[in-house]
Amino acid sequence: MSRRVGRPRKLPVDEQRALILGAARKVFAESGLQAATVEQIASAAGLTRQAVYETYGGKKELFAEAVKATEELVHAKVGKPALDASEPKLRVWARANYAAMFAFVAEHPDALPLLLQAERAGDPAMNRVRARLATIYAEASRARWAAQGVESGRTDKALVAMYFAMTEALVGMSWDDPAPDPEALIDLLTEFTVGGVLRLQGHAPEIIARLR
Repeated sequence: MSRRVGRPRKLPVDEQRALILGAARKVFAESGLQAATVEQIASAAGLTRQAVYETYGGKKELFAEAVKATEELVHAKVGKPALDASEPKLRVWARANYAAMFAFVAEHPDALPLLLQAERAGDPAMNRVRARLATIYAEASRARWAAQGVESGRTDKALVAMYFAMTEALVGMSWDDPAPDPEALIDLLTEFTVGGVLRLQGHAPEIIARLR
């Protein structure tokens, strides 16, 4: 979201903050903390450098705010829906979580790249996101696994780590045209994780037992 630079007008504070944060996320995601400039962010937001400095201070402060806001956005769009207790079926619930991640990346393409840029700058933002969501997913999945005869224990957190790693890899992958149908990828991920654990439970339950 940006506005055309023209005759200055006073913007509401919330609108100005949103413009700057949106522009900062895009610029930082593309260029990283070191290469990005306040001038680039101001231009992308359709505001002046002075407006950026007055609203957020320097570049490092703005980067930290953009990362923090992105972490909260991931939590709201991907984490909170996983707490919905209205769907008891494990596969349906798991598939909805994969679909939520794919939808989030499509709607906010700068979010994951920004978190990765934060990692490169020495801020373990992606690890914080994974850890926070792992707690949510583990708690939300435990009863659903139990209904399938799986006492998951610490397997939950291991599965969540796999879930994010695979999803991040697939949504960021370059494909030859035509790209695979996202629904097919979501089905693949669902069956790989859920179906894989259920097959382990049936044929090699000692592997899961070692993670309890």
